[in-house]
Amino acid sequence: MSAHVVESVSLSATNPGCYTVRLFRRKLLIQEPKVSVLLVCMGNICRSPMAEGMLRKRVAERTFPLPVEIDSAGTHGYHEGARPDPRAQAAAKRRGVDISTLRARRVMAEDFERFDLLVAMDEDNVAALLEQAGEQHQHKVRLLLEFAGDEGRRNVPDPYYGGTLGFERVLDLLEEGMAGLLEELERIAASRTAEGARRG
Repeated sequence: MSAHVVESVSLSATNPGCYTVRLFRRKLLIQEPKVSVLLVCMGNICRSPMAEGMLRKRVAERTFPLPVEIDSAGTHGYHEGARPDPRAQAAAKRRGVDISTLRARRVMAEDFERFDLLVAMDEDNVAALLEQAGEQHQHKVRLLLEFAGDEGRRNVPDPYYGGTLGFERVLDLLEEGMAGLLEELERIAASRTAEGARRG
């Protein structure tokens, strides 16, 4: 049992057709998840918290529950403990996700043991993760846009030094990768369920 980020879904009073997925951390007495993913960028205040929020929204919208643990972190500790960039918060909120209560942290050595996938936003992030990962965990490190099915694009650009449009573009790219990433998480979960049934 550990601290998990969970979702609270609330309807909009002004627009009944809209809802917001709000993220918050608390201790829950729940069964350990069958699959886990860590979303990674450089500082964990722009791309990876937006990716965490978007993936949680996709999971919350599923007809059937998926036992998954989702977290995000940065390859560097520049912003340890900070909220996501205000521009990232605003962009995510426009798409129905509140990431304001998430806090930045750095990737730790134990993350490579804990998570099934460490999904990076760009190739620099991948290089940093591979340098930190032991040989037995390097297969867990993936690029998010690998799951988008477009081999021509590999990197989700860092919007930190740009304007509002840069954050919207990042969210567009995150959306492109989410369906494929979710399918991969479903595949891992199904494989573990089948393996557990065989052993049982």
